[in-house]
Amino acid sequence: MSEKRECGHNYGECERRRIYRRIIACILFLITLVLLIVLIVWLVLRPTKPRFYLQDSSLVQLNLTADAAILTSVLQVTISPCNPNDRIGIFYNRLVVYARYHSQQITTSTVLPAVYLAPNEQVIWSPFLWGNSVPLDPNLAVALCQDKKAGYVLLSVVVDGRLRWKVGTWISGWYHLHVNCPLFLVRKAGFDDYWWFQQSTQCLVDV
Repeated sequence: MSEKRECGHNYGECERRRIYRRIIACILFLITLVLLIVLIVWLVLRPTKPRFYLQDSSLVQLNLTADAAILTSVLQVTISPCNPNDRIGIFYNRLVVYARYHSQQITTSTVLPAVYLAPNEQVIWSPFLWGNSVPLDPNLAVALCQDKKAGYVLLSVVVDGRLRWKVGTWISGWYHLHVNCPLFLVRKAGFDDYWWFQQSTQCLVDV
């Protein structure tokens, strides 16, 4: 009776407002509950991006025809992906690797095997990268010629592909994976064609 007395002739309008308030309260409760579940799952799983390491490299060939800006290169790289998660597995698929000098790709894309990494698991890939008579941007050809004379060359080893996460029996959708590994090569004193890989490098990973 009190609500009817307060609302007077607008009791129906008051009832609708009360229903709206209850609906809004339920929606806010559900949103809060979902966010709380997400937070708990995150705290339990502690998801971390995969880690990639460029462990070794052998530069077999790096021939530049300066006047025609034509580059032929052959190198072997050793890349090691690592899954640092304790409770999350990672599927890799459609992975390719290639070398790049500054902004230009200088080798063809080499396909890497699809693989599943269990929690805290690590594998090693050692692909060859080939670039046969690749037309180089004239400005990059000048820069590479200067680098070779100076006795050091900075390349990038790039991995592109897809990954998805596995938690228990649940498997996520596919995510794009981009990995950039700096490859710093120094020419050994007294050898024109012997380039030495400085040290193991952690790569930049973008998912």
